Amino acid sequence: MPGQHPFWFAELLNKLFGGIVTACLVKLGIPPASPANPIPKYVAEEVLIILIIVVAAAILRLRLSVEKPGRFQLTMEFVIEFTRNMTDEMIGKEGRRYVALIGTLGIFICLCNLMSLIPTLDSPTANIAVPLGCALLVFVHYNLQGIRHHGIFGYLKHLAGPMAAIAILMFPIEVFSNVLRMLSLSVRLWANMIAGGMVENVFTELIPIVVPAIFMALHIFESLLQAYIFMILPALYIALATQEEH
Repeated sequence: MPGQHPFWFAELLNKLFGGIVTACLVKLGIPPASPANPIPKYVAEEVLIILIIVVAAAILRLRLSVEKPGRFQLTMEFVIEFTRNMTDEMIGKEGRRYVALIGTLGIFICLCNLMSLIPTLDSPTANIAVPLGCALLVFVHYNLQGIRHHGIFGYLKHLAGPMAAIAILMFPIEVFSNVLRMLSLSVRLWANMIAGGMVENVFTELIPIVVPAIFMALHIFESLLQAYIFMILPALYIALATQEEH
């Protein structure tokens, strides 16, 4: 089960920042269950992945080369090109302004999904708070882009639909649909990761030879697939929020 093994980085973060985090949570009226260790394992794993991404980006920037690109540079160029083609196809000419957000989300989700391949660690995305936080970011971002594109009143009109006669019916449906997108995006990722982890653990305990390697391969495939879904759906939501009425 997620979180059953201690994690050195979580212990380090709690030692360095535990007092500050506990004090802030108490002031907000949500005291942690363990005041001495307010930073849970999944948060520490998220922070570690973010640090890895930042450090990797800094190293990549220092080693950029036109004449002799390394494997890491070529891999990242492929990721950027893949994301750019997807946004161009789904959003259109303005799609490239969203490449950084969608690409970073995909990399973050993918690394979170794959983290459970490391012994004693878990996939942060197997905790509902992580996919829900990412989905909330997407929800806020695409609605802000809709407002930027149409203006506040124009976006409200956009949500009300093309016909004034049914606007009073369409507007609450569209608002509910938008909230449902956020919940669907988060629950889909969380459910797939936690279910995949449980099935892998069960079969690995029953048949410890060969089967673990098979399920590791399936886990890698599922991790990549869920990261791709978490890229393509935000692109779709941005396209819907910024499209012009016909």
